[in-house]
Parts: sequence; structure tokens; C-alpha cells
Amino acid sequence: MGGELSGKPVQYEVPDLLPAMPELWIAATALTLLVAGVLGGDRSTGTVAWLSVAVLAVAGLLVVVGPRDGVTTFAGMFVADRFAAFTKILILIGSATATLLSLRYLRDEALERFEYPILILTASLGMMMMVSAVDVISLYLGLELQSLSLYILAAFKRDSEKSTEAGLKYFVLGALASGILLYGATLVYGNTGATSFDHIAAYLDEGEATLGLWFALAFLVTGLAFKVSAVPFHMWTPDVYEGAPTPVAAFFSIAPKI
Repeated sequence: MGGELSGKPVQYEVPDLLPAMPELWIAATALTLLVAGVLGGDRSTGTVAWLSVAVLAVAGLLVVVGPRDGVTTFAGMFVADRFAAFTKILILIGSATATLLSLRYLRDEALERFEYPILILTASLGMMMMVSAVDVISLYLGLELQSLSLYILAAFKRDSEKSTEAGLKYFVLGALASGILLYGATLVYGNTGATSFDHIAAYLDEGEATLGLWFALAFLVTGLAFKVSAVPFHMWTPDVYEGAPTPVAAFFSIAPKI
């Protein structure tokens, strides 16, 4: 396909969608289940939850049969390799387990909302995007998709002050961490002229690392350390884990850490 921009022909290349088929499957089915949940109301929570588990199982199958030889797509920002496939399988198992663990809890606590399994699906989608990210931009997109879903899950028990406090603290500190990481990403681009991990690594290998680049990498590491509650950026973890619903805390401690 082609086009015209400032009198010069511009070529548009359709990205190869096969390496990202598991992520596309989860995105499409999550939107479909959202519509089904809206139409069915909270009575459809159990059905949506079981269907979301089936969606995660099919996504795992797509990961297994999909390409795993390091093929990249989306302008080199997304890669499908063996390590990514292994990690995605772990994420999908953790997400499916968390969904199944939540069924009785949601019923006993009168928290049956069809949004719950869909939020786990979107969080899993963000985690899988992060795993396959080979560019700072795709890394940030995956991280934020995951984080926004987790903020809501932390405060899912709306009538509980602790749960509301957990969601608020998670959101405020998560937003701070996202800002730090994004600022580091802009400094990386300003110092290297690239956002690709490979180009940044090559820049460092050439021995051209400046003080500004080291500051940029420090911001990146700090932002990620906040997200995974690594010491000394773990001060938010006890309050959030205590206030979040029990299955959500179990989900927090497994899948996002992977």
C-alpha cells in the first residue's frame, strides 16, 4: 500500500499479526465478553468467568503453536521467542488460577460483577505485551494496560474502606512510578536517539554512554522496581495487599511479578 505525503510516495506495511495472535485473541474476546456482560448483567458473572478461563486456555494453545524463533513485528517493537512463550504460559496459568479461585469468594462476599474476569483478561494482555516488548514504547504500553486493570481490581470491594484505600494508594504510587519510568524513557531517547532495546544495548557496547544516559537508565529501573515492589520501593505493597480482596492479592503476588 502507498500514499502521498509532501509530494513523496509513502509506503505502508501491514504488520505480521501471527506473532501477536495470542494477544489479539485476548483483546478481541475481552471486548466481546464485555458486551456480553453488559447485556447479561451481573447474573452472567459466572458464565463470563468460565469463558475467560477458556479464553486464557486458547491463548496458551496459540502461544504453544505460534512462532517462537525470535520473529519481530509491529516495526520491531514486538518479539515472539521461546523465553517469551515460556513466560506467557506462566502468566496465563496464574491468571486462570486466580479467576477460578475468585468464583466462590465473589459469591460469598456478594461481589459478583462481570467486570472482574474481564479485568484479569486485560491485565494478562498487558503482561504478555510486556514480555514480548523489545522497545521502550511497547514496554510502556503493556505496563500501563496491566497497571490500570490492577488498580481497579485492588479497589474492587467498593464497600470496604481498606479496599478503597488500597486502590487509591496503588493508583497514586503507580502513577508516580509510571511518570518516573516515562521520564527515563524520554531521557534514553534524548541520549541515544532510539527506543529499541537492541539499539540502546549497541549504544552502550560502543562505550558512548553519557552521564545523562545512566540517569535515564536509573529512572527506568526505578519505575520498574516500583511496579514489582522491589526493595527499597516496596512501601506500598503491605497496604495494597492487605486491603485488596484475597484472590486479587493472590493474583498480584503471582502473575504481575512474572
